[in-house]
Amino acid sequence: METSSRQNIRFVRNTVVNLMRILITGGTGLLGWNLVQMLSTKEYEIVATYHITQPQKDFPNVEWIQIDLARYEDVSRLVAKTKPAVVVHTAAHTDVDDCEVRKDLAYRVNYEATKALAKACKDFCEHFIYVSTDYVFDGAKGLYREEDLPNPINYYGLTKLLGEVAVESLLENYLIIRTSNIYGCSPSGKKGFALNTLEKLLLRNDVKAICDQYLSPTYAPDLANNIVEILRLRPRGVIHLAGERVSRYNFALEIAKTLGLKEDSVRPVSFEEIVFKARRPRDSSLDISKARSLGLSIRPFKESVREFVEKCSSYAIQRI
Repeated sequence: METSSRQNIRFVRNTVVNLMRILITGGTGLLGWNLVQMLSTKEYEIVATYHITQPQKDFPNVEWIQIDLARYEDVSRLVAKTKPAVVVHTAAHTDVDDCEVRKDLAYRVNYEATKALAKACKDFCEHFIYVSTDYVFDGAKGLYREEDLPNPINYYGLTKLLGEVAVESLLENYLIIRTSNIYGCSPSGKKGFALNTLEKLLLRNDVKAICDQYLSPTYAPDLANNIVEILRLRPRGVIHLAGERVSRYNFALEIAKTLGLKEDSVRPVSFEEIVFKARRPRDSSLDISKARSLGLSIRPFKESVREFVEKCSSYAIQRI
């Protein structure tokens, strides 16, 4: 469907309603999928991108467009075609180990595509939201604040930081959201630590989890709900928006407890026992004081995990 304006016009009982057009990249990912669902019920016109498989579920006011962000030259054409007022850039190559192996792909998707998208939006987009990561930090201190100096220790973190630099240098009306370990379920979103853990526990398989690596797990619907509010507030700059600081072991243990399983279903292991292709920060947890000052927040950890288990268990069973 060709589009010619950033706002579509809807007539409701003789009243003209202008729908703001929002482009969401990565619309089938964990965050993007939840965001598309939430915004489709509001007064917005949504253009959402997917990579391989178009979603079968229909949402009102949503147009799906296929794009391969590795072909970042297509990004400019996408923006020229859709003319969005707001862009929410959630798409990324987030497989940390694969980024270390296929560096060219990570560079093209996480940096070049982000730069192309920001450049294409420079002249007419009202707001640009870029979802970044806690992995821009080295993990030496934890509870990182926005003013702390980034120092990525793996290629994924480096490419996401380069994306931040591109957005900051090209745009004025932007917001960079650093978050941590997004979890949840979607038709084609990555499985990640939480969903893998849930699947194993449902099969009554033992789970190993690192007891001395800390992060701020963020439930995708919670983050999406905050982005809906951000669309209204229009803050600019950089904010950290993530869940509570916990170890991977305590994260897995809470999933087990929610399922009614014994604590010995999860076995603690040390950071040094696990060998990854890419280095991991020991403590990449985020301080979200600035986000709270804007009225943004993530639900308590146990509450989010409980909803995750309730909503994603059937999804996990289908994938087993």
